[in-house]
Amino acid sequence: MQITNLIPTADPNPLPAPYWVLKLLLIVTFYLHILAMNFLMGGAVLAMVGRWRSGNRTYAVRSFFDVGRKLPSLVAATITLGIAPLLFVQVLYGQYFYTSSIVMAWPWLLVLAMLTIAYYGFYLAASQDEARIGRAGWILSVSLLLIFTIGFLFTNNLTLSQTPARWAAKYFHDPSGWNLNITEPTVIPRYLHFFTAAVAVGGLFLVLIALKRWKSDNGYARYVFQFGSDAFRYATMTQFLVGIWFLASLPRDKRMLFLGDSTLATTLLVLGVAGALGAIMIVGNAQRRDSIRLAAYGGSGLTAFVILCMSVMRDILRDAYLKPYFHPEQFAVKTQWSVFPLFLVLFVAGVAFWLVMMKRYGFFGGAAGADGD
Repeated sequence: MQITNLIPTADPNPLPAPYWVLKLLLIVTFYLHILAMNFLMGGAVLAMVGRWRSGNRTYAVRSFFDVGRKLPSLVAATITLGIAPLLFVQVLYGQYFYTSSIVMAWPWLLVLAMLTIAYYGFYLAASQDEARIGRAGWILSVSLLLIFTIGFLFTNNLTLSQTPARWAAKYFHDPSGWNLNITEPTVIPRYLHFFTAAVAVGGLFLVLIALKRWKSDNGYARYVFQFGSDAFRYATMTQFLVGIWFLASLPRDKRMLFLGDSTLATTLLVLGVAGALGAIMIVGNAQRRDSIRLAAYGGSGLTAFVILCMSVMRDILRDAYLKPYFHPEQFAVKTQWSVFPLFLVLFVAGVAFWLVMMKRYGFFGGAAGADGD
């Protein structure tokens, strides 16, 4: 059976904007979504780890609730910022994404149910008082497990959408839709690549929390600062090992894109590795110097740049997988000039408004001399 015969015909409606504009918006919106997702997953993981961390028990409990009470808002941010890239994927890669979603129909549909339960669980855990930390911990654990499962299903679906050669075997193995893509060699390392990155960003999340309380509650702030910095450094170092595994799991022609065959892909990989090493050194130096500003601003800024590089690399890899079948030059384009500029204005304004809300809610600490919660 010809693989091309399995791929549905692309939507005949013309693109509402030039291909390169939609591609750029896909990368930008995915980048924003992945930042929020990393704060959510990494923050939740470190909240659970911090609960059992040795040392000051009072600070450990406080850090658990300090992070836990921010998680419902991060779920909302992750979902909201994830809608746009999902829509752009459907516009540009719809025939691949829809088909893979049908092949693994039931697990994919369960994402909505699991997300609803997890969202409710985060709210329920956040509503507990410190006397009920045991109950809050169990609730948060269930929600976190569901979020992990959702991420794993997304990884299965997105890798399946990039490998049409697997569709027929998967579908005929179970036409009812109870399929996953776990036989794909890249699924596990790709998933762990996102997971370890989330833990690292979660560490920086704790550093930002410490920044806000540096003057008003220095003892607690130092505890959180050290915990978050350690988590960031260890997770980022682990990420190098996972990244090597992920790179090795790729087919040779895809792997070589990042090892010299593509100038852009190789440059991004080098910049990403250098940026991660630089961030580790900055945060480590900040710990030694007791400089919360250096870790919060230097470490976070460089890490944000690394994640941007990885987001572009991810898009390059998807196009490399689909190169035999995906030909963007065949898209018809009819730019909707009457609404497209309005969309861009509202998009930028919406992101800016979201950042302001997050800052006022206490996610970003502001000056190191800021007081209170």
